[in-house]
Amino acid sequence: MTLAEKAYLGLRHDIVHGAFAPGSPLRLADLAERYGMGFSPLREALNRLGAERLVTSETLRGFRVAPLSLAEFEDALATRLLIEAEALRLSMIKGGDDWAAGVVAALYALQLQADRKGTGADLWELEARHHAFHLALLAACGSEWMLEIFERLHHATQRYRVPVLLASTGPGTRDIQAEHKALADAALARDEATALPLLRAHYLRSADTIRETLATAPAAPAKRRRA
Repeated sequence: MTLAEKAYLGLRHDIVHGAFAPGSPLRLADLAERYGMGFSPLREALNRLGAERLVTSETLRGFRVAPLSLAEFEDALATRLLIEAEALRLSMIKGGDDWAAGVVAALYALQLQADRKGTGADLWELEARHHAFHLALLAACGSEWMLEIFERLHHATQRYRVPVLLASTGPGTRDIQAEHKALADAALARDEATALPLLRAHYLRSADTIRETLATAPAAPAKRRRA
């Protein structure tokens, strides 16, 4: 892995997980000290993140974390629903035993983590397994472009989920793991008529909570340092 790739992955992780507040400046000198590398790989990483709309840049003002906006979230969500619905449909058609086993394994790993108590690292591990489960559903679609766009849209929308995750203090009334199991069962049964509406409903329920968070607490999440 090149230094530029390491810088890109580190910066993307920290931006998505709220280590840098939306709209905050990303000064090369500060980043060089944080990540232990020179300006060149950091600048390359920032330009790459700019192409993914996680970073903005202006002449003489440098780089900043992209602000959060309801319009941008709605756009990313609508595109994500289109891409993932088609990728899931193709996976149900093309997926073989390896795909099915991957979905079952990802669901089991997700459930194990969801059953554990705790915060901090446990929360981010849960989010990693949540991402892995949704990726497993789409893995047999046969399109590298769809999977790449899935990744980009995941990171774009994850920024909006983080304040919700950090503010959560209890289990709530929604059984998210039951939603995951129902989605996996329908996908493994190749039941397109059930699986695609379940996928859409799953994301739209999360979107409702994100919209409420943006409306009532638009301020950026508190800055947190990496462990």
